[in-house]
Amino acid sequence: MEIRVSIAWQQLMLLDDQGREIGRWPVSTAANGAGEVSGSYQTPRGRHIVRARIGEGQPLNAVFRARRPTGEIYGPKLAEAFPGRDWVLTRILWLSGCEPGRNRLGNRDSMRRYIYIHGTPDTEPMGVPRSHGCIRMRNEHLVSLFDQVPPFTPVLIEE
Repeated sequence: MEIRVSIAWQQLMLLDDQGREIGRWPVSTAANGAGEVSGSYQTPRGRHIVRARIGEGQPLNAVFRARRPTGEIYGPKLAEAFPGRDWVLTRILWLSGCEPGRNRLGNRDSMRRYIYIHGTPDTEPMGVPRSHGCIRMRNEHLVSLFDQVPPFTPVLIEE
């Protein structure tokens, strides 16, 4: 099993052990483009793994802060109360870089940058770069992906 993210195509593909595509979904990567440096708000490239799976069993639109469910469910009232917030919803696949000097260790460490594959409000567009560095997905798509990938699943993020 492997996850591949195309920044150019704004798509995430799930491949089986033979490299056959078993799922494809639109995503939204960083508005600032691709890059690995901490504070850049860019999506890091290269080889990663799913280091942690967070949120199993939470309802669609469950709100997360610091990787913990708040008990809130995202909706119009929350959106109005917190305009401009970068919502992390439903599930989190926390990524860890596998390439020292590129996306692991120092000021390029994807895990220390809190780079996730996570859910986002339905009002956010997919297929266009809009995130702060993470890979955003529709909540229903994320649940489908989450249910198929175990910890340490390889992830390749390509431009």
